Amino acid sequence: MEHTAKKTRELVLASLLTAATAVLAQIMLPIGPVPFNLAVLGAYLAGCLLEPVWALASMAAYLLLGAFGLPVFAGFSGGPAILAGPTGGYIVGYLLIALFTALAAKHGKDPLWTAAAMAAGLLACYALGTGWFMIVTGRSLPESLALCVLPFVIPDACKAAAALLLSRAMRARLRR
Repeated sequence: MEHTAKKTRELVLASLLTAATAVLAQIMLPIGPVPFNLAVLGAYLAGCLLEPVWALASMAAYLLLGAFGLPVFAGFSGGPAILAGPTGGYIVGYLLIALFTALAAKHGKDPLWTAAAMAAGLLACYALGTGWFMIVTGRSLPESLALCVLPFVIPDACKAAAALLLSRAMRARLRR
């Protein structure tokens, strides 16, 4: 019975984090070709609070909802054209952020180790997203980095720090 309760808890939490990511994506500033939004915070929280398979499932559900046209991406957008468009690689990169973060969080509660994994996941997301952006737009690497990465490094680091702090408080409450 305990195994079923744990799976149910993980399923509910993964679903809530999918929904939270959809809501966080709407808190945005439409600057440049990649909008600034808080969806990355949802990916970080999924990684901090869920087992790796559930963190991945949460972000995969977010991607699938958007791919099927539900308006869960920034600016209440959705559909396969968004994922195939210039920002699609960054959105797919949420899978990497959640996975890297969850793997680190699972194997130790050291916040420095988790923060390092969060940074690695973000770098992987940036690499995937920037490569995708370059293919779709035909822009150069320096131009793509200037448009799509440099303006986001500090805000994304702040989102990672917020996720670490929030997840510690949330984890304590979830154990009750």
